[in-house]
Amino acid sequence: MSQDQQPPAGSPDAQVEMRSWPRGTSALRYGGDYNPEQWPREIWLEDIALMREAGINLVSIGIFSWALLEPREGEFDFSFLDDILSLLADAGIDVDLGTPTAAPPAWFWKKYPQARVITRDGVTLGRGSRGMGSPSSPEYRACAARITTELARRYASHPAVRMWHVHNEYGAPVSDCYSEQSVAAFRTWLRAKYATLDLVNEAWGTTFWGQRYGAWDEIDAPKTSASVVNPSQRLDFQRFTSDALLECYVLERDIIRSFSPDTPITTNFMATNCPSVDYWKWAREVDVVANDHYLAAERLDNHIMLAMDADFTRSLAGSRPWMLMEHSTSAVNWQPRNIAKRPGEMARNSLSHVARGADAVMFFQFRASRFGAEKFHSAMLPHDGTSSRIWREVGQLGASLGSLSAVRSTRVDARVGIVWDIESFWAQDLEWRPSEDLDHRERIEAFYTVLWNLGITVDFVHPEHHLDGYDVVLMPASYSISDHARDNLESYVSRGGKLVVSYFSGIVDERDSVPAGGYPGQLRRILGLTVTEWLPLRASESIILDNGATADVWAEDIVLDGAAVEARYATGPAVGKPALTRHEYGKGAAWYVSTRLDSHGLASYLTGILETARIRPHFTLPDGVETVTRVSDTEQFIFVINHTDEATTVPSAGHDLLSGNETVAGSALPPGAVCVIRQPRAT
Repeated sequence: MSQDQQPPAGSPDAQVEMRSWPRGTSALRYGGDYNPEQWPREIWLEDIALMREAGINLVSIGIFSWALLEPREGEFDFSFLDDILSLLADAGIDVDLGTPTAAPPAWFWKKYPQARVITRDGVTLGRGSRGMGSPSSPEYRACAARITTELARRYASHPAVRMWHVHNEYGAPVSDCYSEQSVAAFRTWLRAKYATLDLVNEAWGTTFWGQRYGAWDEIDAPKTSASVVNPSQRLDFQRFTSDALLECYVLERDIIRSFSPDTPITTNFMATNCPSVDYWKWAREVDVVANDHYLAAERLDNHIMLAMDADFTRSLAGSRPWMLMEHSTSAVNWQPRNIAKRPGEMARNSLSHVARGADAVMFFQFRASRFGAEKFHSAMLPHDGTSSRIWREVGQLGASLGSLSAVRSTRVDARVGIVWDIESFWAQDLEWRPSEDLDHRERIEAFYTVLWNLGITVDFVHPEHHLDGYDVVLMPASYSISDHARDNLESYVSRGGKLVVSYFSGIVDERDSVPAGGYPGQLRRILGLTVTEWLPLRASESIILDNGATADVWAEDIVLDGAAVEARYATGPAVGKPALTRHEYGKGAAWYVSTRLDSHGLASYLTGILETARIRPHFTLPDGVETVTRVSDTEQFIFVINHTDEATTVPSAGHDLLSGNETVAGSALPPGAVCVIRQPRAT
């Protein structure tokens, strides 16, 4: 929006514009969670001086402070928060102020035992950990609303508060709850969705196994039962759970907004790693998308998985800036083997997020805890203090981020989209599927890795969203496709789009029901074929295609209905049958991959399809070297991140923002190093 197009001050549009990012600096945001309640006041003063030394400009405060702020129900003590906010304001350090509703106090659990979460197996969860009450508990919601109201009333105009942070990591460790309060809320949710019991019975297929309902109060949560519980009911309960959690967020958000209409409000997502929440819905409700990301440290390709998480977070944010709200300086404390980050790895992790659209780099936490469950979790200031390698790297990262202000608010463009549909994942992960080797996450990682290795940036997309901005859309694992998504995909391809579909996609609709006429019912028209039978392979079995590719896990008996064969099965239970197909559909085309190709075969096949759309790597670089470009209308910023132990070369000339030097194409980039090349935007 140009200067002369700014909305009138105080208008709803102006407030939305103001809420798009925490104001106060033109620099990238840098900092992390700070828990001063764990330390005496003299440590606060030391910490604030160290924050300034490291270049920190934003800290998250108060996220687990409910027991201090409301020591007894209805009695409030804000003295420690008043003090620390005043000190931070005087130091010029901004605050992301948390509501502490992820950790109710002991008095809450004692007075309201009915608010405790009950698992699917009927176990009532005890206290002494972190975790909210049941999302559907009226008592929990009322108490959460009260503490949020008091915080918002007191600090709405505080000069240090630049952002509000509701709760913490909704969906972990508390997601679905099977208490009587949740059952009652589930029935209310079903009434709103279906209106009548007849429509519930139809949607759930309750004529199977004699499950038909004749009254609303006959419906229970899908608790553990004698055998497999109705999968359509379980799918709806998962939708209800995500919505119930979202209602809790919106409740607090709207209270804050009534006192603080111009300040952005967020909560921290866990992007690709929270299976209980539909973030496509949630992203519409936050002012700034914020994400927590922790490496799967033992994976040798964890830098690729980091990039995937960052790309998904950027996709949730759309064109808006987004925040890396939490990551770790080194090892975490909760993985089977908590591998420490090597020298320089923290900076590479951080700058990879920035390369993929983050305008903030934050950590959990600033000072390492001396006690509690996370005392062995790394921090910006480790137990070893300022003499540590980690603290030196924290300061170096602060200086690096300080040199990247020009990158702020630029965007990352992508011509390829990968379908990510959490509702489909919920449905696929239910019991009694044709093979335990059907793993949607594995397929998405496999397809994404091909693109990462090619240096081709991707967005993630929802199958019901607008797709025309993408030349190629990949669908690695979409077991469930709604009627609306089916129509959207057909329209996209008919207008000239290119769609690549992997096996076990389009099998059911949004109710987990199989469409009439054979597999894949939701995609038969667009793919130009029918799968007459699935042919899962044994655990150790592999097969060969007539193009020389090797595959395993899965094969299919395919009958063509307009599609052309690009490769056939040369061995295995479908020998001689089509394995890879292409179907011209309107002005576009749809490809089908009916087996799990090995990494080389998948890369070769996808590269050929991308070539049909003239999508090629911008640069040819060694394996393990990451390149991403952020752009404005006039400039571009090429991030080159060397994840290897060997020197590589800079692929393009320009000004390196990190070193401050001019570079030429072919100049050396040392092992583990990063450069950010600023140059006029290519036309």
